[in-house]
Amino acid sequence: MIKSRRINKLILGLAAIFVMSGVKAQKTEVQYLSGKGYQDTKEWEFKISGGRNSGEWSTISVPSVWEQEGFGKYQYGIKFYGKPFPDGIADEVGQYKYAFEVPRGWENKLVRIVFDGSMTDTEVRVNGRSAGDKHQGAFYRFKYDITDLLKYGKENLLEVTVSKESTNASVNLAERRADYWNFGGIFRPVFLEAYPAKFIDRTAIDAQANGEFSAEVFLGSASSEDMKVVAQVTDEEGNAVGQPMEKPITQGGDKVVLESAFDGINRWTAETPNLYHIQFSLFDGDELVHQTDDRFGFRTIELKASDGIYVNGQRVLMKGVNKHSFWPESGRTLNKELNYADAKLIKEMNMNSVRLSHYPSDPEFLDACDELGLYVLHELGGWHGHYDEAIGMKLVESLVTRDVNHPSVIFWDNGNEGGWNTELDDEFAKWDPQNRPVLHPQQLLNGVETMHYRSYGETEEYFRGDYIFMPTEFLHGLYDGGHGAGLYDYWEMMRKHPRSGGGFLWVFADEGIARTDQDGRIDNQGNYGADGIVGPHHEKEGSFFTIKEVWSPVMVMHEDQLASDFDGVFEVENRYDFTNLNACTFEWALAEFYSPEAGQSGHKVTKSGELKGPDVAAHEAGNVSIPLPSNWQAADVLYLTAKDPEGKELWTWHFTWEQPQQYLQAGAGAVELEERAAGYVVSSGELEVEFSKENGQISSVKTGGKAISFGGGPRFVAARRGDRTLDGTVDPDFEKGMDRIYKELDLEQELRTVTAGKDGDNVVISASCFGPLQEVEWTIQPGGLVQLDYAYEYNGVVELMGVSFDYPEDKVKAIRWLGEGPYRSWQNRIHGTTLDIWGNDYNDPIPGESFTYPEFKGYFHDWHWAALETEEGHIYMANDQADNYLGVFTPRDGRDALLYTLPQTGLAVFDVIPGVRNKVNATDLVGPSSQPQHVSGPKQGRVYFKFKAH
Repeated sequence: MIKSRRINKLILGLAAIFVMSGVKAQKTEVQYLSGKGYQDTKEWEFKISGGRNSGEWSTISVPSVWEQEGFGKYQYGIKFYGKPFPDGIADEVGQYKYAFEVPRGWENKLVRIVFDGSMTDTEVRVNGRSAGDKHQGAFYRFKYDITDLLKYGKENLLEVTVSKESTNASVNLAERRADYWNFGGIFRPVFLEAYPAKFIDRTAIDAQANGEFSAEVFLGSASSEDMKVVAQVTDEEGNAVGQPMEKPITQGGDKVVLESAFDGINRWTAETPNLYHIQFSLFDGDELVHQTDDRFGFRTIELKASDGIYVNGQRVLMKGVNKHSFWPESGRTLNKELNYADAKLIKEMNMNSVRLSHYPSDPEFLDACDELGLYVLHELGGWHGHYDEAIGMKLVESLVTRDVNHPSVIFWDNGNEGGWNTELDDEFAKWDPQNRPVLHPQQLLNGVETMHYRSYGETEEYFRGDYIFMPTEFLHGLYDGGHGAGLYDYWEMMRKHPRSGGGFLWVFADEGIARTDQDGRIDNQGNYGADGIVGPHHEKEGSFFTIKEVWSPVMVMHEDQLASDFDGVFEVENRYDFTNLNACTFEWALAEFYSPEAGQSGHKVTKSGELKGPDVAAHEAGNVSIPLPSNWQAADVLYLTAKDPEGKELWTWHFTWEQPQQYLQAGAGAVELEERAAGYVVSSGELEVEFSKENGQISSVKTGGKAISFGGGPRFVAARRGDRTLDGTVDPDFEKGMDRIYKELDLEQELRTVTAGKDGDNVVISASCFGPLQEVEWTIQPGGLVQLDYAYEYNGVVELMGVSFDYPEDKVKAIRWLGEGPYRSWQNRIHGTTLDIWGNDYNDPIPGESFTYPEFKGYFHDWHWAALETEEGHIYMANDQADNYLGVFTPRDGRDALLYTLPQTGLAVFDVIPGVRNKVNATDLVGPSSQPQHVSGPKQGRVYFKFKAH
């Protein structure tokens, strides 16, 4: 503290001297010629050569992609894959003009024009004169010195010509023939930078976890006699840290290296994103001529051969996702709000890392990663093609020098999936004093194997290699497949393996563009762009929450069924890398659920509390003790929430206990039985139900004299993939695509007997059958409560099995249910849901084309009751069996049916539901939880029904 005060006094003293002597510290002056991003733009004159609104001068917002401004032609890159100069490509050329003034006071300054991103070849003229060589490469910052081209204090004319396609074949193959949208235009900001005659051009910082610090400081020109650089580090509150660093610059030199060592620093990690500031001051003698500011973090990245990735000496696993720079209304033009929102959503899923696929992001996204805490794989463009050496060297320089000081950046990626030019591997270190590791995504390099989309078994095999295995893409998330489906299996393997580096899911968000030529329709180019964990506008899909639970850094390991003598002690695992659980908090709540007919969602909390986390170090286990009241079993559920040090929810677990409960109750009134030619009619109160003598199923329902179109059940349903043998193996001669089609088994089912009679106050209809469905017994109780007991037996391999009931889907309006939700489950994606009363209006979105979540249809785990609202009234169902699934009609795949085609099963109760595949791997390649089930022996179930007409 004393040292800090002395330094502050020194700085204040220096500042006072500067003020008294009339010295004014000179910062780089910045003047924006464009806006700063989406929804903050300026209008420039514009003309485009082809496509929409071509051939005439008009205006355009800058920055923007011109397709979203109503110009040119939409183009998805993969259509022309591998062809550098194909016929039919969208190759518009845009011409921009913008008039601007610069202050007369800039006459003695050096002025640069800076483009943060322009697609793709860009030529710049100021006042009719060329600013420099044509720039090639869409996603990179480039600059021109235009000092001698400007008219100071007067109007200047900027003219920019942007060609959507490059004249360089390698640029097209690296950037424009990829699995993403190709746009055109000046899509990131354009601004002027004005420097004093002597200035600091750039810096490159290396701040290690042990406090060792060095900074390379580059001047804009050769130094003169008696020049020096002074630098002061400060913390986030502005307090000086350590002594000022000072070093003279050799006359004629243009670089100096400042070095120091700091004690007691707070290290940067994704869990503890501690940041520091540094101000560099350039002196010419006693005159302060220029100052710049940077932000950095103290941290050390190390790869240990055949071991793992180490941050500050601690082995860490990447829990990551790939991410494009994208927004439906603006294409690749973003703003600070959107960049930070992306980073926050990634953190919300309990991820710790992100890969910039497949090009540099906006600087603001890296700022967000620095502040919020995300490890970044920073990527040079190159999908399957790569830049030639001449272009690539320039772009590597631009990429690294712009972002070298971001502590979040821990790897450089040289292209993607063959899109690497090995001649560029050593270029990154030329500009990076930290010498961060360079990766080839989908190839072994520098001891890290990053192979993409390996099956579960192949992943096991890769882990036998003598290298770190970290797939930079896995579990391809097309539609409702991938991501969460199979993630638990993969992650258990990854986190337990001694040579694992973690992995990166594909991909963060659907890359669906809002087509300005089609009234804003979201276009994912069929199934190419529909791979996100979130939708185009960040609509959360079910896998979002699966990932959040599986990757939670705090795990409650107790079984979700509590024993009657439970004492409130939960075992917890701390899966953080650096954080003690005593920095976290836990909240608990006992709650009661509403009845099915109450019409309410959610729950009523009866008792709750909050406590500080226990003293459990990272990677260790311990206990959390909840002070439960003695009557805790009077509640229906116990919730336990873990919160991170900032108070954000990591995950909420639910716990129940043995408490027999009948959710639908019988009423009053006699139950009458009438035999007719076709069946038996049973009535009580307002209910009248007819049962068929031919099959023992409900054939009609009336309540209050109004029909409810419920019937045709129970019907036994079993299905499996169309390429399965009877043993569950895959037939090598199967018809192409049958791994995506689930066929209902054609099984003989025959009624033996149907009987009807009184049983006390009830009427019982019993059916004995030959076939899988063996016994059906309907019990109609007073007031119209209908109880169904059934028994079936099937021995063999299935991927869908249970009983179903018919009801017209087009009459359904909404559902409320008590069960795990609100998102549907698959056999290989049961994580990510919570027990509660959920409500959902009917929806039937087409994956990849419409984005309403949670989906109404599908399989819902551990259900207890459901209330279906229809045009005719309400259908209530209640379940007496634990841990099965409510089937709500049939999940819908995309129009191309690339994941699944399932039998139409109406309303159903299932004991077996299918797993879901991803775009790359069929279900049996995604791990143990995705396998078909071999079932045997009898299964019994009980379901209650009530019907109410409007």
